[in-house]
Amino acid sequence: MEHFIVSARKYRPAVFKDVVGQQAITNTLENAIENNHLAQALLFTGPRGVGKTTCARILAKKINQDGTEREDEDFAFNIFELDAASNNSVDDIRNLIDQVRIPPQVGQYKVYIIDEVHMLSSAAFNAFLKTLEEPPKHAIFILATTEKHKIIPTILSRCQIFDFRRIGVRDIKEHLADVAKAEGIEAEDDALHIIAQKADGALRDALSIFDRVVSFAGKNLTREAVTENLNVLDYTWYFQVTDLLLENNIPQVLVTYNDILSKGFDGHHFIMGLASHFRDLLVCKNQETIDLLEVGEQVKAMYFEQSQKTNQQFLIDGIDIANTCDLKYKNSQNQRLLVELCLMQLASLTFQGEKKNSNSDRFVIPPSYFKSEKIISEKITSAGSIAPKPLKKVEIEVEENKVSEPSETISTENNSSENTISETNKADKPLVSQKFSSESEDNGEPQKVIERPQILAERNAKKVSALSLKSIQKKQEIKQEMVANQPDAENLPVNDFSEEDMQAAWTEYTTSIESDGKFNLLSHLTMGVPKLDGSIIHLEFPNQTIKTEVERAKYELLGFLREKLQNYNIDLDITVNETAEKKYAYTTREKFEKMKEMNPLIEKLRKEFDLDI
Repeated sequence: MEHFIVSARKYRPAVFKDVVGQQAITNTLENAIENNHLAQALLFTGPRGVGKTTCARILAKKINQDGTEREDEDFAFNIFELDAASNNSVDDIRNLIDQVRIPPQVGQYKVYIIDEVHMLSSAAFNAFLKTLEEPPKHAIFILATTEKHKIIPTILSRCQIFDFRRIGVRDIKEHLADVAKAEGIEAEDDALHIIAQKADGALRDALSIFDRVVSFAGKNLTREAVTENLNVLDYTWYFQVTDLLLENNIPQVLVTYNDILSKGFDGHHFIMGLASHFRDLLVCKNQETIDLLEVGEQVKAMYFEQSQKTNQQFLIDGIDIANTCDLKYKNSQNQRLLVELCLMQLASLTFQGEKKNSNSDRFVIPPSYFKSEKIISEKITSAGSIAPKPLKKVEIEVEENKVSEPSETISTENNSSENTISETNKADKPLVSQKFSSESEDNGEPQKVIERPQILAERNAKKVSALSLKSIQKKQEIKQEMVANQPDAENLPVNDFSEEDMQAAWTEYTTSIESDGKFNLLSHLTMGVPKLDGSIIHLEFPNQTIKTEVERAKYELLGFLREKLQNYNIDLDITVNETAEKKYAYTTREKFEKMKEMNPLIEKLRKEFDLDI
């Protein structure tokens, strides 16, 4: 069996002109050698597999050539390679310094190539400083590293730095084509392009992948074989998904995504690839940016064809939505649902051939589809529940430039009536014309319905949760709205009332909030007895928390009391007294102890008759 040599070693460049993708650096080194302007300490830095060590070996060989050597002379005695990953101690550097003092026996220079130099210890770096700054005239040091930031600044300042860049996809593809031709392998342009993309700028990785795919597919390298062997999602999937998105075909898009997942591909990889696909379509739409499309000629034609079907706004919005999904993917608890939601949004962008203006409109089924033309009345039960009930026909006409007074929602059924009065602005009665259905209920009585004013419906629609961050702002807006809609202060009644009238109105309000299920507020308002001082009602609570809860319902409570007592000068004074004694007993024992405080003879009575509590 013939010994196999991997392509990365077999096709390693032997001269500078064969180095791929680093023309600026190779030209600089060649000119420095020709002009005798070469520094004695060089630092080659850059990603893996881009030619750092290769250029160091070519340089070491070239500076010792004088035209009299053999063609295959490698100057092995003049080139010393040190792996700093395994020789990173002070002793290793000291041995190197001792060797530097000896001049070369063959050639003019001794070249020391230290690979992965960032692995040297701090002590080794410090021991190397003096020799690196003032080496013998026959010694040249070439340091190579992938992590320049780990090298101490005193070493960097003594070196001439060359930054190697990642190799472009086109350069890697052309080099792979030369290797395939030399090996007698027929390779499709798209197959080599996929290998070049997978290598991510590293030519050594590209050659390793090439060897692996050749072992799998043999002498005929096809795109299908490469994608199968490398587990790469074929770009044809993205073309198929994009066509379905343009057709607003959500069901088939979800089925296609499920097929992709069943083949073992990750959803995150798919959504990133879809964003890149949209980007490629976008750059393909303009002749000036088409050079940014790094694909084969066959695929470029497919991109150009599909780009003609899409509009620019769809692609920009698609990139934005896909990128947002990419950012949220790792933190999502349901990653599949996140990607599916992203696909549904993308499929809705071109619905009805027009661009929607907001995220809320991005539905394949528009929101107007869910709006019914039937008029629905609301039956308010005593427990606060709402039971929708359709009516045949209800029309209400409200004269403009008038302010509505409290409206009533009345539903009559089986000789029982339940009234709910919702306070709005107080003013003259509006002109309201009502038309009722000629249809009757089971009991033969007509149904009468008076709908709520539109302003109240809009206000209820704008309600937010008390736990929301916007609740404070919303309450301020409602407060300002209530103040603005108050009638003229000169026409407000200020009738006199007694404390008994106030207590009766207070009890009526607590009864109404109990029927509404506001038991927490009910317990606060019944905790103590409100005291009247002129038109000011004083309330005292044991802590600040209760005070805050009551203040939230202050405007509703004041509105009720002012209307009930016909005095709009009424106001609330809420104070906190944390030292107040507990005035209520709850258990039987507590009740007995309270009675004993009021009349100590009760204890004597209990003992006399041997009573139990």
